[in-house]
Amino acid sequence: MAPIITMPTWSRRSGDGRAAARIFVDTGGWVALLSRADSHPGQAAAAWPGVLRRFRGIVVANFVVAESYTFLRRMVGFETAWTLLDRLQATPRREVVYADAALERATRELLAQYRDQDLSYTDAVSFAAMRRGGG
Repeated sequence: MAPIITMPTWSRRSGDGRAAARIFVDTGGWVALLSRADSHPGQAAAAWPGVLRRFRGIVVANFVVAESYTFLRRMVGFETAWTLLDRLQATPRREVVYADAALERATRELLAQYRDQDLSYTDAVSFAAMRRGGG
């Protein structure tokens, strides 16, 4: 069985020299966490407290928030989609990456470079954000 949360992670050194591990949560992670329609119901919810303990930062791109909300709204309804927004607001150490002009240029470069792959724009924004270290 594939793991529920398969987002890449990276570390940065904090000001005092300690490793500050962060995890980037993409649409698949949020959908698994909130949707009973996911192929592994309950497993992501059970794993979430451990994710919060293990990682100092939970990183999400604003495009991922939009994609996740839209997917949940259409597939399981408003209440679940709204729960996503509430959960994000309440997530400790949450870092939202907003796509600026530089990130969008990097996104276009990735889309051109990997034109043979089936990447969505949101996927490419996420990869570009991870390349630049999240924020």
